Amino acid sequence: MLKIVIAGGFGAGKTTAVGAVSEIAPLSTEEYLTEASADVDSLAGLASKRTTTVAFDFGRLSLPDAPMPLELFLFGTPGQDRFVDLWYDLSRGAVGAVVLVDTRRLESSFAPVSFFEDIGLPFVVAVNQFDGAHRYRPEQVRTALELPSAVPVVTCDARDPNHVAGVLLTLVDHAVNNPTTSLAGHTTSTTLQDA
Repeated sequence: MLKIVIAGGFGAGKTTAVGAVSEIAPLSTEEYLTEASADVDSLAGLASKRTTTVAFDFGRLSLPDAPMPLELFLFGTPGQDRFVDLWYDLSRGAVGAVVLVDTRRLESSFAPVSFFEDIGLPFVVAVNQFDGAHRYRPEQVRTALELPSAVPVVTCDARDPNHVAGVLLTLVDHAVNNPTTSLAGHTTSTTLQDA
């Protein structure tokens, strides 16, 4: 059993990704956006967005046919920087994180990338390919986010269960093969058995 955090900027597709791949009805803490948040939650490029995560999303994915059977517990974070204290709580005990990126609002990706770098949690970047958005190559996104070559950058459609599962497997492989110091100050395992 592995805990995975799915993070990213406001509107990047975290709730969608958890819902797409979860084998159980996902737990979601979506609430309607109100006028009270208009000054802090920019909807530029997100005209159809009506809700936002206010605590976390939770889903589960079992992969019995993986080289070693896996059960992944998925925790989607709220996207706004003001919830960073909750990001710490959700990251505790996680093997790694996925940072979903919306290239239309790339500036919202810097905070989650910096967060996981700062706490030493392995992460991958998944570029969510929104309809109508310009398609950038992974290396272009790596350069824009100033990511080291060791951080995997992949593309995905957060609505597609196969895409999301592929991103999660990329993360598990990366986390297992690239141990770093975790939030608790312990080094992550170097074998899947130990993870």
